[in-house]
Amino acid sequence: MASKKVYYFGTGRRKSSVARVILTPGTGNIKINGREFEDYIPSPALRLDVLQPLAIVAAETRYDIIVNVNGGGISGQSGAIRLGITRALLEVNSDLRAKLKPAGLITRDSRAKERKKYGLKKARRAPQFSKR
Repeated sequence: MASKKVYYFGTGRRKSSVARVILTPGTGNIKINGREFEDYIPSPALRLDVLQPLAIVAAETRYDIIVNVNGGGISGQSGAIRLGITRALLEVNSDLRAKLKPAGLITRDSRAKERKKYGLKKARRAPQFSKR
């Protein structure tokens, strides 16, 4: 009888980005959209941000992570990946919530771009006032 492979899923959203994260027991390999982690996220600060949930629970080398992410820019995508990893870790063990909650990793960051209003140049920027 073949051993079943265990998968843990988590979905993260940030701004207009959506990340679908799959956690499998492994050695710490991270693939994002089929590319290596360092290639996809070049900024060291954003890389630390993505790995924060794993660092808090001391599981950097315990899981392989496969991510499909689309929409938005690199910053929004890294925030979405972070939330997806957090939710997948909670699926692994719900007791980790006590460590992840104080770090603010469980809460979805709901800030998004405000819509443009008619008569204005952007959401709040009015056209330049002309006296004559």
